[in-house]
Amino acid sequence: MTGPGEQLTLAGLPVPRARRRPRASTGPVVPAEVDPVARVAIDLPPPHLDRPFEYLVPATLAEAAVPGTRVKVRFGGQDVDGYVLARVEEAEHDGALVPLRKVVSAEPVLAPAVLRLARAVADRYAGTLADVLRLALPSRHARVEAEDAGIDAVPTSVAVSPSATAWTPYRGGPAFLQHLGAGGSPRAVLSALPGPVGADWATAVAQAVAATVLGGRGALVVVPDARDVDRVCAALADVGVPAWSRGTRGGVVRLMADDGPAARYRSFLAARRGLAPVVVGTRASAFAPVADLGLVVCWDDGDPLHAEPRAPYPHVREVLALRAELEGTGLLVAAHARTVEAQVLVESGWARQVVADRAQVRARTPRVQALTSVELAREGAAAAARLPAPAWRALRDALVHGPVLVQVPRAGYVPAVACGRCRTIARCTTCHGPLGLDRADGTPTCRWCGRLATGWRCGECGDAALRSVRVGSERTAEELGRAFPQIPVRVSGARAAAGVLASVPDSPALVVSTPGAEPVAPLGYAAAVLLDAAVATAGTSLRASEDALRRWMTAAALVRPIGEGGQVLLVGDAAPRPTQALVRWDPVGFAARELAERVELALPPAVRTATVRGPRDAVTAVLGRLVLPEGSDVLGPVPVDDDGGGAVRRGTDSLDPDVRALVRVPRAGGPALTRTLAASLAVRSARREGGTVRTQVDAPEPV
Repeated sequence: MTGPGEQLTLAGLPVPRARRRPRASTGPVVPAEVDPVARVAIDLPPPHLDRPFEYLVPATLAEAAVPGTRVKVRFGGQDVDGYVLARVEEAEHDGALVPLRKVVSAEPVLAPAVLRLARAVADRYAGTLADVLRLALPSRHARVEAEDAGIDAVPTSVAVSPSATAWTPYRGGPAFLQHLGAGGSPRAVLSALPGPVGADWATAVAQAVAATVLGGRGALVVVPDARDVDRVCAALADVGVPAWSRGTRGGVVRLMADDGPAARYRSFLAARRGLAPVVVGTRASAFAPVADLGLVVCWDDGDPLHAEPRAPYPHVREVLALRAELEGTGLLVAAHARTVEAQVLVESGWARQVVADRAQVRARTPRVQALTSVELAREGAAAAARLPAPAWRALRDALVHGPVLVQVPRAGYVPAVACGRCRTIARCTTCHGPLGLDRADGTPTCRWCGRLATGWRCGECGDAALRSVRVGSERTAEELGRAFPQIPVRVSGARAAAGVLASVPDSPALVVSTPGAEPVAPLGYAAAVLLDAAVATAGTSLRASEDALRRWMTAAALVRPIGEGGQVLLVGDAAPRPTQALVRWDPVGFAARELAERVELALPPAVRTATVRGPRDAVTAVLGRLVLPEGSDVLGPVPVDDDGGGAVRRGTDSLDPDVRALVRVPRAGGPALTRTLAASLAVRSARREGGTVRTQVDAPEPV
């Protein structure tokens, strides 16, 4: 028998498929005459593949395969996506090069500045270039690419107003704008004052952008959500920067996923082709390819929407700070409150703070009163009411003059219930999740698994009665509607029937909102009542007080100033420090004290951190390869707490439960931490070590 043996198959088993071989080329590939070698970043996630690969550029693709274009290449026996990073004359690889399969699009979507930024972000967060490029570049839309291709754009009429009245109340504000207009690159942290439409934060941002455009450069503004995009675009139109339109050059484009893939890609190409010098968008727009960039702006950097939930989990503030360094642009980090990270920029001297004098603060802010148990002691038993008598009187009196805002920290009807007899939290009998009510006559529903808890009885005392533990926005609106039957009640929130409202008229109305969903009243609210203040600061999070103050100040900034009768009531015994910061309207002092304490206790952002989560053996292997700088320490590993409240620990009965470790290094050792962590992950990827490991550098909540 001279031939190979035949592999027999058993009856009933499927016959193995014959492996398909790639078709051979019809002849030798003729390389490009100029720069025949392309360095390509392949779109594959393994960390050990995070480097450029060299491919031969066929002569037929020489003109199309320019740096920045999307291509198809052969890798590991399959066609994969990639981007041409550069074209060179000679290859570093000694062997024969595989030719490019094809150029997907001749549009150079990856700008050189964006490539440098993406590489810097990947290094900053111990991630890969492929992961960052997925965040930076929108999906291709072929029909949009063909629009206006090769057509000379007509310059649009842009009459930018040089007015800077919104910056006059701030120390250093006019100088900041003059520096931008002269082509400088100032870096500022702005503590924005409250103000009505036309004198608010959006107007200040628009005037800074206008100064940059007058200086002949572009600008990029990143905000948390679509409502803020609309506000900034409207303010830009008021100062003479209109929306960009097809076939023209000049104006502003919106870059956000909510507009749909075609509109988003159209805006992206307008910026990439240099047709729109101003971009306003949400998180992913931090990588927008703005030509001749002169200013980057981050509004409300403490909003959790600025933190990317996908690997490598970058934060908009840090991305824009890196971009300002790499491209030499101006930077503006602005908010009503101030994050501890923004305070680090100020105290390190990397940026200057722009704040108003106390006289301006007092004139522009409402009167703030904290209704704590001490303040309400004279009310007797009524002091324990969720909405005490002073708050009721404030609502009644303010409704005569305009709308009133009521902020409730939780959405829904009754998010949590307890046993009516023993006060034990009511939990699902299947998954032990908390029970809640969606309406007054509804059946309790599990917030985790969604099961109806029909026939529920307390596991402690056997009673079937339920009482509310936390009251949501829907129940609050229902109670206020009964108390003020002649006044319209509007609810704003992601789970509300009308969704998140962008604005409300200036007529009398009760506006019940969850944090972050407060609509704008053109002339400002007559008053605001911030309910359940104790709930906002009761968590164990490192940022509980900081986040509470930011949410309170965001709502209070929508209220009319004290000279027009505006007042804010904070109801509940919240933590003293954020309460006093709100009453004094002193976010800078609060952030400075928070930072001083974190420096003393070696907590972020005074130190750099990295969390490693996964099976114990996998986490131990990753940690064992780290070479950490002096002064570093490793905390853990400890079992992962799934619900964040200590009730359920994932996998405690399994053979390999998930654990979490925290690596902490001095702030100066941050680059060394990310380098060694990336190297350890690359080794893990190359060895194909088992288990799923998730790493995150400088997580918003590292513990």
